[in-house]
Amino acid sequence: MFEASDIREWRGHDVVDREGHKIGVLEAVYVDTATDQPSFATVTMGLPTRRRLAFVPLFGATVGPGYLKVAHGKDVVKKAPAIDTDGELAAEEEPGVFAHYELDYTVGAGGERRLARR
Repeated sequence: MFEASDIREWRGHDVVDREGHKIGVLEAVYVDTATDQPSFATVTMGLPTRRRLAFVPLFGATVGPGYLKVAHGKDVVKKAPAIDTDGELAAEEEPGVFAHYELDYTVGAGGERRLARR
């Protein structure tokens, strides 16, 4: 997996699906609070007047010259939970992000949230 400091340098680069179709632009990286490893990214998507940030897992992602390739198809990411471009992911919405990609979700041992933006 990527080091969080390295993948942040890709902010503003294209995000493409496993077939190379452009999904959007990398906006932010979210780390797993239990491991401090990159876990999800937000991708800027939509029309210029209706932009939103969709969540996509970084598991299985690879980097290329000027792009980040994720393991999910564009159609799946387009339907993923999203926030406004100036919004924040509420703790109670985290399970829905994981569920969309059929990933297990557990809160931290002390009940803390699972994702933190870096």
